[in-house]
Amino acid sequence: MSTVSTPDSASRRNLLKGVAVAGVGLAAAGASANSAAAKTPASIHTGKPTGDRLVTKDGTSLYFKDWGTGPAVVFSHGYPLSSDAWEDQMFFLLQNGYRVIAHDRRGFGRSSQPSGGYDYDTFADDLAQLVEALDLREATFVGHSMGGGEVARYVARHGQSRVAKVAFVSSVTPFLLKTATNPNGAPKELFDTFRAAVQANRSQWNLDVTMPYYSFNRPGAHVSEGLRESYWRQGQVTGLLAAYHALGAFSETDFRDDLRKITVPALVVHGSDDQIVPLEISAKLTAGLVPHAKFIVGLLHVDKDRLNADLLAFLRG
Repeated sequence: MSTVSTPDSASRRNLLKGVAVAGVGLAAAGASANSAAAKTPASIHTGKPTGDRLVTKDGTSLYFKDWGTGPAVVFSHGYPLSSDAWEDQMFFLLQNGYRVIAHDRRGFGRSSQPSGGYDYDTFADDLAQLVEALDLREATFVGHSMGGGEVARYVARHGQSRVAKVAFVSSVTPFLLKTATNPNGAPKELFDTFRAAVQANRSQWNLDVTMPYYSFNRPGAHVSEGLRESYWRQGQVTGLLAAYHALGAFSETDFRDDLRKITVPALVVHGSDDQIVPLEISAKLTAGLVPHAKFIVGLLHVDKDRLNADLLAFLRG
């Protein structure tokens, strides 16, 4: 990882204040990612999973976990994390008879870091290639944060023939950016601030933002340094191009039409004190756009048992 100068503490406090006030902390207006794709080496066959790897049509190597047997549950992780962020849910559902699958999105975690493709059409196509390679059927798709947008775009682009249910957990859907048709969104200038933070000192930013992310900045909160370090580790493994361009992708992508195409049973779960993606501009609107969605408000991240129970009840329902 690169080493850059550390902003003074006042600057970091101002940055975090911007997260809490605007409530859309992990977003930045990213320029469109380069469309150039890495070429596939002649010795590698695309579309066929080998161990814990799948090489996509454009030569990107995706890392994935595939545990257990039974009904399939596919997890899409949030920013700037990896499939490791789902380990509590995967372990729990595995013990309850489910097959659990999660991948590191291109540029994130242990997947390769191509120069382009950091947009939701490509994210959804990558997911579709993994689902088809593993021949998953009647699967439940669960997306957290930016992963919620990935699930929505997957359904919109690839249909529901392999989908039994979908779940959105603290998702960035339906649309974060303030526009003429979305007046309650966050202004582009705020997103520019966070993109600048990624360039200025990504390591420090990944650490600082854990305080509002887990609501550790609230009075009486029990701060877990282990959780903070886990978030920081996952964020730093993610490549710089993904960290930069994905911010723009999930802050500027409009998922409203995608959500309207979902007809399978849906669950929308969101934290009551989400300082990163506030409830009012995300989950409440998502639940209104997806027909017959079940909407649950609770504490997430630091209340894994509650989330596990909600997911299991939804899967069995």
